[in-house]
Amino acid sequence: MSTALSALLPERRRSEHAERHLRALERPTRRRRPKLAYALTAVIGAAVIGALQLGFSIATTQTTFEIRSLTEEQRSLTVQGQALYDQVAGLSSPQYLASNATALGMVVGGSPTYIKLSDGKIIGAADVTYMSSIAAAKSAVPNSLIANTPLVTEPDKTITGNTAKEAPAGSTAAGAAPPAITEGLPSPQTH
Repeated sequence: MSTALSALLPERRRSEHAERHLRALERPTRRRRPKLAYALTAVIGAAVIGALQLGFSIATTQTTFEIRSLTEEQRSLTVQGQALYDQVAGLSSPQYLASNATALGMVVGGSPTYIKLSDGKIIGAADVTYMSSIAAAKSAVPNSLIANTPLVTEPDKTITGNTAKEAPAGSTAAGAAPPAITEGLPSPQTH
């Protein structure tokens, strides 16, 4: 800076200080009121956010209860499906099929017999009164899935020869589902 310019600056500052002095205002400036729209927007926004949060919480809780209900239903259906699968397995077992075949009068074939078509001659042992010596229903390993299931051809009898109404003690009917577990595994009462 030049010396002439610097000599002028302090003088200018002094003149600014001399002109500035404190004085009272004739009337105070009007205070601005807060805008009511801003306040309402803030309050309404907070209420909307609170309501949305409450709604999401209720929806999440409801979904949790629905999932629990569907899980219990799935568990129950799985148990029923397994019981039906066991029942089908029992009804398609060789012992049950053989017992029904025997009740219909079918027998296990003996030696094969053939008819010669050219002259109608029977080749082989043609024993019409052949009865099976195998009792399929009385096998070495009994099938507990069908022990009390009535035969298709004779509804009053079972594979064991008992009547369907006289089930041995302690046995359950085929296809009976176990009780559903809704509250976890059963446990004994200790109190």
